[in-house]
Amino acid sequence: MRHRPAVWIGVGGQFPLAPNRINVARVFRVRTGPFWHLRLIVVLSLLVPAVLFGWAAWETRAAIDRQADERIEGALDVLQEHVLKSLQTVERSISEIDEVLRGLGDGEIRDAEADLYLRFKRTQQALPQIESIWVFDRDGHPMVSSTILPVPRELDNSDRSYFRAQVDGTGPYVSEVLRGRVGGMRFFVVSGRRTGTRAGQFDGVIGVTVTPSHFSEFYAKLSRGNDVFTVVRADGAVLARWPETAAGDRPAPGVLTEAFARRPDGGLFTAPSRLDGIERRLGYRRVPGYPLYVAVGIETAALAAEFRRTVLMRGAVVLPAVLAMFGLALYALRRAQQGERELQRREAAEAALKQAQRLEAIGQLTGGVAHDFNNLLMVVSGNAERLRRFAGGDKRVAGSLEAIDMAVSRGADLTRQLLSFSRRQTHETVVIDLAERLPAMQGLLQSSLRGDIAVEVRTAPGLWPVAIDTSEFELALLNLAVNARDAMSGGGSLVIGADNVTVGEGTKAAETLGIAGDFVAVRVADTGSGIPAEIVGRVFEPFFTTKEVGKGTGLGLSQVYGFARQAGGTATVESAPGRGTTVTLYLPRSTAPLSAEAAPADPPPARLAERVRVLLVEDNAAVAEVTRELLAELGYDVVHAADVAAARAALEGEAIDVVLSDIVMPGGANGLDLAREVRQRGGLPVVLATGYSDQAQAAANEGFAILRKPYSMNGLHDALREALGPVERPKVA
Repeated sequence: MRHRPAVWIGVGGQFPLAPNRINVARVFRVRTGPFWHLRLIVVLSLLVPAVLFGWAAWETRAAIDRQADERIEGALDVLQEHVLKSLQTVERSISEIDEVLRGLGDGEIRDAEADLYLRFKRTQQALPQIESIWVFDRDGHPMVSSTILPVPRELDNSDRSYFRAQVDGTGPYVSEVLRGRVGGMRFFVVSGRRTGTRAGQFDGVIGVTVTPSHFSEFYAKLSRGNDVFTVVRADGAVLARWPETAAGDRPAPGVLTEAFARRPDGGLFTAPSRLDGIERRLGYRRVPGYPLYVAVGIETAALAAEFRRTVLMRGAVVLPAVLAMFGLALYALRRAQQGERELQRREAAEAALKQAQRLEAIGQLTGGVAHDFNNLLMVVSGNAERLRRFAGGDKRVAGSLEAIDMAVSRGADLTRQLLSFSRRQTHETVVIDLAERLPAMQGLLQSSLRGDIAVEVRTAPGLWPVAIDTSEFELALLNLAVNARDAMSGGGSLVIGADNVTVGEGTKAAETLGIAGDFVAVRVADTGSGIPAEIVGRVFEPFFTTKEVGKGTGLGLSQVYGFARQAGGTATVESAPGRGTTVTLYLPRSTAPLSAEAAPADPPPARLAERVRVLLVEDNAAVAEVTRELLAELGYDVVHAADVAAARAALEGEAIDVVLSDIVMPGGANGLDLAREVRQRGGLPVVLATGYSDQAQAAANEGFAILRKPYSMNGLHDALREALGPVERPKVA
């Protein structure tokens, strides 16, 4: 069973019966209720795949980064090898040219220019990385070229960096990217010193031009998408790049040169490019023996796009399975909850049935007690009636008989209240004035409440009369008062008011209430803690209650609503937590005259002048005796029958004018059965007497006169005279 805080609902609201524990279920419903494991499965069906998918995504990104780094490292191997071999080949060519020119003076070289031109051209054509070969004298003027014959001897290249580098030192030198003074072609120069006739003597420079396109064409074949390949000097000057660009020809410091300084041999890092501003994952490596580096870059945006594509593809495969698993778990939870609600409804119905059976048993017991008690009261009241006729003027005897009559009256009221409680009372609709009835009930209601609750009755002047069953009305007010009492645990006030209300046809009020016309609104307002908004609309539902098992059936307020509807009106409730509750009964206005109140006891009636024979059918000997005496004093001839069979025999053999029968009789037939037989035999008048019977309402509905026990001599006389009527009845013989 699910453990809930024990609460109940009164007219004034919802109240805890035990201290609430910390309500963890409102924060996270785990291990609360019978389905915590199913709720956990629902949560885990999303949480576990989400965690695993997140871990897989993280692992995918790490794998993409590792693959990118591996790709960069592999490309660096290729670039480094390619640049190194290209430069070493150029350097060997410079050495070979120097050997050819060794020992020749400048004049001799100029004289052999044509032969040297052809020889150098063959070398240039054999090596694709070489664009041209030049030999300069010590002043920077060209003497031989592999592309021009004869060379322009007036050209002065002594200001070029590759020439100045050889003047200042020895060894191969790689210049920045230069532009030709004629034509504007881009190239860089690998230069070397001419070996002089004496050691350390500077005789000139041998320069081999290399175009960046030689490298970029090769890099284009290696590139995947937007990969960047670069050959760059240590000072930041770019010698070759794919994609090709003229930007960066000049030396310029930046993140790349800073990386060269931190880790001269090579490394990996992520940074935006100074050339195009695009962020890339960069790897670089030094070319052995040269102040050069090769660098490879992969755009981080491309890596992110690859990551997104991979994740989306995996998500497209995994998501349907996750949603299916989540849906199945949620479906299982919903079905389990529906099963639990159905089980709770069944348990509530069974509990209500058991309670109804208990009430039925109590009602039957109460009815039996009421029947026997009314018979006793009948004996007492009847004999008191007889004694009063013989008391004469003795005041002491008259006072004693008055006390007996008062006790009988109170006993009859008590019996009526018992029958109202057990709902065994027949419905008797009467027209009453609530302006008189409600104040009269104030004492009864106050006795049903605690001393710390004040009861106040307020009625508007000129109240319309209403036609209601007073017993059901009193029971409804009692139900509301008891609920209000439970709602005001710390005391308070209960105000019962009544005023006239007209609900117009087609108005919003008529649509809301479902009624229209003139009504008397009886409002029962308390100062309790109120009813929560989420359940205020259900308080009139049969069997709806939040009280503990055995504390209530949920039928009290439904009786209130049912009474108002049966009377032709309705009931509403208005409440808010902390502001009390007001229940309003709308009772339809009656245009009939007010029902007559019970008149004070009249003097004993005179004896009958005519001869009338009564068949008295009564199984209780004491009741039969006192009734016989009362009838005899009224002047009736009495024929007694103790059961229905004896009554049938008497009807066959005696001349009977009227039948007076108790409803509850021993044997297979009761007084109502006898009355039906008599009606079928010729319309002989029948009066049915009862202290209690579940057949009384059926008898009244069929038109039979009902005489309620305990009855007085006057009541007995009036009932028989009304049944006999002014017309002479045929006698049955």
